[in-house]
Amino acid sequence: MKVAIASGELAPGEGLPSVRQLASRLRINPATVVQAYRGLEEEGFVEVRQGAGTFVKEVADQRRDVERSRQASLLIRRMLAEAGRLRLATPELRAAFDREIRPETA
Repeated sequence: MKVAIASGELAPGEGLPSVRQLASRLRINPATVVQAYRGLEEEGFVEVRQGAGTFVKEVADQRRDVERSRQASLLIRRMLAEAGRLRLATPELRAAFDREIRPETA
């Protein structure tokens, strides 16, 4: 949800699914959803309104940028881990990355 909030996919004021709805949809324990929502609230991404639900907060541009940067780093780490499993050398990985970033036009 942090990614969706940081990217603007979830807008300020938008309501999140209830604990029961999300737990059912994800097939997880409702306590896990409560814990996740509490963490999002502590980090300033959402606010819990007693009796009304959980809503996306307006996130400062700096906080949004920090989260987007953190997510970019996690994405790179996952890519590097997969590249390691494939035994790709750095030059091979860099060449593939460059091809994807700047595909040649026909």
